[in-house]
Amino acid sequence: MAFMLRTASRRFAGANASKVFQPQVLATNNFFRWMSTDERNALRNIGISAHIDSGKTTLTERILYYTGRINSIHDVRGKDGVGAKMDSMDLEREKGITIQSAATFCEWGDNHINIIDTPGHVDFTIEVERALRVLDGGVLVLCGVSGVQSQSLTVDRQMKRYNVPRLAFINKLDRQGSNPWSVIEQLRDQLKLNAAAVQIPIGLEATHTGVVDLIEMRSIHFDGEKGEDLVYGDIPEDMMDTVEEKRAELFEHLAEADDEIAELFLMEEEPDKETLKEAIRRQTIACSFVPVFMGSAFKNKGVQPLLDGVIEYLPEPHEKENFALDLTKDEEPVKITCDDKDPLLALAFKLDETQYGQLTYMRIYQGMLKKGNYITNVANGKKIKLARIVRMHSDDMEEIDGAGAGEVVAMFGVDCSSMDTFSDGSMDLVMSSMFVPEPVMSLAVKPKKTTMQTQFGKALNKFSKEDPTLRVKVDPETKETILSGMGELHLEVYIERMNREYGVECTTGQPNVNYKETINKKMKFDYVHKKQTGGAGQYARVIGYLEPLSEEDQKEIGKPTEFENKCVGTNIPPEYYSSCEKGTDDAMVEGALVGAEVEGVRVVLQDGASHAVDSSDMAFRTCMANAIRSTMKKADPSILEPVMAVEVEIPSEFQGTVVAALNRRMGMIQSSDVNDDGSGIKIVAEVPLANMFGYSTELRSLTQGKGEFSMEYFRHIQVPRNTQEDLMKKYNEAKKEEEAA
Repeated sequence: MAFMLRTASRRFAGANASKVFQPQVLATNNFFRWMSTDERNALRNIGISAHIDSGKTTLTERILYYTGRINSIHDVRGKDGVGAKMDSMDLEREKGITIQSAATFCEWGDNHINIIDTPGHVDFTIEVERALRVLDGGVLVLCGVSGVQSQSLTVDRQMKRYNVPRLAFINKLDRQGSNPWSVIEQLRDQLKLNAAAVQIPIGLEATHTGVVDLIEMRSIHFDGEKGEDLVYGDIPEDMMDTVEEKRAELFEHLAEADDEIAELFLMEEEPDKETLKEAIRRQTIACSFVPVFMGSAFKNKGVQPLLDGVIEYLPEPHEKENFALDLTKDEEPVKITCDDKDPLLALAFKLDETQYGQLTYMRIYQGMLKKGNYITNVANGKKIKLARIVRMHSDDMEEIDGAGAGEVVAMFGVDCSSMDTFSDGSMDLVMSSMFVPEPVMSLAVKPKKTTMQTQFGKALNKFSKEDPTLRVKVDPETKETILSGMGELHLEVYIERMNREYGVECTTGQPNVNYKETINKKMKFDYVHKKQTGGAGQYARVIGYLEPLSEEDQKEIGKPTEFENKCVGTNIPPEYYSSCEKGTDDAMVEGALVGAEVEGVRVVLQDGASHAVDSSDMAFRTCMANAIRSTMKKADPSILEPVMAVEVEIPSEFQGTVVAALNRRMGMIQSSDVNDDGSGIKIVAEVPLANMFGYSTELRSLTQGKGEFSMEYFRHIQVPRNTQEDLMKKYNEAKKEEEAA
């Protein structure tokens, strides 16, 4: 016996809604009526996360449509060219991927939901990190065909890091080869999650028409042009055996986490519907159980029951434990109340530059934000007046007068850094920050025209402020601007944004490697500098020797080179000794082979000669620098290159190919050990920096995106003879071109 819940004239209702929801635009002046104390328990803050191309943005688009926030559905790469609502950046619509996390809000029945749609590409992982840091629950979207993929592993680690309760949604069940039971097994085996299905799909691939609800024990079909008509009915006869099997599996996995269900399970009694829902909610909030929902967002199936699941099983803001750190008591953790009446505590988790100035996204943990009030930045003690508070709907804004505990809002006129804590000035509490991964790839970047230098600086300043994984530095050795980030796509997007938003075209290239030069044997010098140009000329003579300086000696004297004066008598007048030392420093800054810094050399000055008229500070300085450079060429010189200590973490099945790839890059494997949890292998190797360019891309392709690596400077070692000759040749050619120009 079937019945239909019809949703006409764009009115939609959840299965648990007591009345039909009519979409409305919230007016500024009715904000406090809308967020009254009676309704505060109906708030959810959720993030939608997954591997790239699993259907996160498509799912969010359907959620916004069914909740009445948008009037029509546009697909990520739709033929109409509009693009999904949450992909508001032109680059996102062109590439068909999410680059920045986007916030929106909607209502489902009597419940208010704040949603953040996050990127799935590993290069933009910081967007997921900052969203999960401030949200109370998450929806982990998985592809019904591909299952658990590399970024699913990363998102799972992030959710566990911040203890975020989550639901799983197996999407794309209309696709050929979809197998939800295989995906659930992967959730258990690869992510070590206690997951079980709360729904069963009715048909797969082309025959996927709906789902069976294992808790309510009924079928749900999605009729209408866009799946807006939910038809509830009896479970098909041919599915009863599967339903009984999967329902028993649900009880079994829930019993592993919940004592009440375990007791009923042992007594072979079946829990009633309410007991089952309460147990699922209890253990989901405790991060001990993951209910799995099913459907196909693109084909408009399974989205409304998922929304019901968000309300039924994910926590309200006060149910998620959050702690602040008390600065007056050595950062002792203090539990947050999530009460409007308590002193304000809010966290700025994302910055965005708009045409109206900096937009600061903020999560309110306790207290209230009101327009016109003053708030204090705990980091620097600055007081700021709240001129404008808005609620975000992707790139659209809706002005409000204030917001209470648990809300996610944005505001203008707040100058701060990402992850700054704000209070009303009465407390010295700060919220803990988020984990920021180290960059894995660098590019040397400069504007095509020198006239763009100011805009170039502005763009880099803005981008590095809004994205903690984007690092900008000027190499003190090469004087290049180095842009470091999470991968090629990450850096490519920022270079493209620089062009579009600031009109700055950039040229990019591999960063210059910081080579150094040294000598390997002792060599004497006797050098005369003589220059006559009419009037007083230049004359200086220096005698002495160069010798290698060992690493122990360098550590002892605290610097890589040493100048020692062993002159006796006044052949070189004492006032010129400092000039000789300065000449030595000049030669050490720019070596004779490739113009690199010199290290591991001791210069000993023994004697020399001067002229009463022609000798000067400049003459002795120039003489000393030239003497060292010419002598270094005879002292068996060599070029040193930086070697990095590289740590690679990979699943064990990829060990052979990854080790072979490191060997091809002239890496020396130091160790290869199993991780603490036995889930993979950690390889430690020493690899020349010059051979590490492009490694992040290669590692991802070798390990299906599951490998990660980090590296840091270890030491400088001598380059092979053939490499040295190539470097010298390139340097001499570049020098000739420079002189010709």
